[in-house]
Amino acid sequence: VQRRRMTLDEVLRHEGGQVLATLVRLTGDIGLAEDALQEAVIVAHARWTDDDMPDNPAAWLTTAARNKALDRIRREARRGDKEREAVALLDQQLADEPNEPTDLLRLLFTCCHPALSQEAQIALALRTLCGMTTPEIAGAFLVQDSTMGQRISRAKKKIATAQIPYRVPEDHELPDRLPAVLEVLYLVFTTGHHATEGSLDSRVDLASEAIRLCRMLAALMPDEPEVRGLLALMLAAHARRRARLASDGTLVLLADQDRDLWDRDLIAEASALVEGSLRQRAAGEYRIQAAIACLHSLAPTYEQTDFEQIAELYRLLETIKPTPVVRVNRAVAEAQVSGPLRGLELLDGVTGLESWHLFWSTKADFLRRLDLPDAAAEAYRRALACQMNQSDRSFLQERLASVT
Repeated sequence: VQRRRMTLDEVLRHEGGQVLATLVRLTGDIGLAEDALQEAVIVAHARWTDDDMPDNPAAWLTTAARNKALDRIRREARRGDKEREAVALLDQQLADEPNEPTDLLRLLFTCCHPALSQEAQIALALRTLCGMTTPEIAGAFLVQDSTMGQRISRAKKKIATAQIPYRVPEDHELPDRLPAVLEVLYLVFTTGHHATEGSLDSRVDLASEAIRLCRMLAALMPDEPEVRGLLALMLAAHARRRARLASDGTLVLLADQDRDLWDRDLIAEASALVEGSLRQRAAGEYRIQAAIACLHSLAPTYEQTDFEQIAELYRLLETIKPTPVVRVNRAVAEAQVSGPLRGLELLDGVTGLESWHLFWSTKADFLRRLDLPDAAAEAYRRALACQMNQSDRSFLQERLASVT
């Protein structure tokens, strides 16, 4: 029974966002689409077995959920214009209508409508597009699960009451939507690249999906350098995915990775995108991060990495985006150039990251390198008290043991 559910979970993980996006196109209602998909999933749990799986599970779920949505609309005693239009649209759709590739892009822009706060836009997009759980999203935002749940609920209600349209915006509307859309894609990729639960790469499907959506966005906005910068950042990081875990599942730090396992084609594509985008306007946050990622990826060895240029780029990034997370990353780079004491100085006074394990593990590493084992152990314990994936936890437990 557990194995059958895992099979369905995998389908939902890889195809759930696309199915939901298609249902939203058909119904025009995110809430109705989510409810219909959930009902279809319940039916799938009861019917699907290892020996009797549909040839196309995503199409099966789409059709089943479409029929559930149609049944629900028809049961309503009083239907408004919106519901009547939905019935007519659903009635004329063929049962085996394929999902449209642009459905996800439509849903992404719907979630990122300017009527919603940017935090609500991003949270709702992560929930609907990628099927991320509320705890996963809360972990990405470093907030409590209950806070994130309320934020997502309010965003759905706002879309319904404001009758926000489900479509890709006109050209003149795109610039206002772009910052939130880019941040959503970045967070989706980050969660896929560094999962909040399970093993480090347990949500690598999200990273692949973020890259696919970013490619679609780049085709829609070919002259927007930050879109190309974000795509380059994703590709440069994704190129290293096979070297980040050892065969036994343990975490491998960048300095110790087998660079022969890196995808050189992706690195070359990322480098070309960075070179082209940096010539367009003043550098933005994603192009700077992409340049940093490419400097890491192009270095023959870790020791030959140009950390001075990386530190300089982080200083520039911090002038554009002065956030605590950027400061932590800058501290890591500066410590490679000037030593761990400089890294600690940069971390001094950083607030708001008490629940982020990478803040504490970075501090612990600086203290360990300064031969202050007691202080390092305390920082490692603070890190282990935070939420994280199992790969990170195992690594930090080993580091704690090494200083105690």
